[in-house]
Amino acid sequence: MIGTWVNMGTVLVGGLLGWALGARVPGRVRDGATIGVGLATVVLGLRLALGTGNVLVLLVSVIVGGAVGASLRLGERLEGLTRRVEALSRGRPLGEGFLAASLLFCLGPMTLLGAIQDGLYGDWSLLAAKAILDGISALTLAAALGPGVLLSLGVILVYQGGITWGAKLLSVQLVGFSAEAPAVVELSAAGGAVVLALGISLLRLRELRAADFLPALVLAPVLAWLVGFL
Repeated sequence: MIGTWVNMGTVLVGGLLGWALGARVPGRVRDGATIGVGLATVVLGLRLALGTGNVLVLLVSVIVGGAVGASLRLGERLEGLTRRVEALSRGRPLGEGFLAASLLFCLGPMTLLGAIQDGLYGDWSLLAAKAILDGISALTLAAALGPGVLLSLGVILVYQGGITWGAKLLSVQLVGFSAEAPAVVELSAAGGAVVLALGISLLRLRELRAADFLPALVLAPVLAWLVGFL
């Protein structure tokens, strides 16, 4: 669960700095750091996706998963929720800072993928990239909303940490589980494709709704199991 502790640490530091500095945080600092995280996210996504053991499984899961997610408007719904959360920055009450930060830090593919990756493999590199982004967001949110942002630390611990522990316990309970099992390998590869979409968006190369591809995380292990069974 190292990734969650690191994530909480960056939110704590960013939140305290934002609260102390207020509106004096320059926008170019946030933009430069976000682009840097985007580059690292692309590298992480490529590393995970290239680990696939069956390119056909990866292709089908991402294509079909993306079609399903787009038809369900997953990305559009998440963007709408994010815009409503960002609108809260116009207010100052403690509760608004807590709600805005909690939603921003715990919604989205990086939280789910990073926590699962940490739980299954002990690999918290994706959560480290998320931690940097969250630290930047905590700084800017706390500058606008005050100390309520820091209360989101409890939500990160319970939600993100809970997913990590759940993935870890599941891997222990599954009979014959192995990090090299085809279903797990293809789940990780499909997750890499989603992370790659996130990185492309962060770099502003193209606006991709990464959440639309989340159904691929369900399809990839199922297809891998079917291929192995057949």
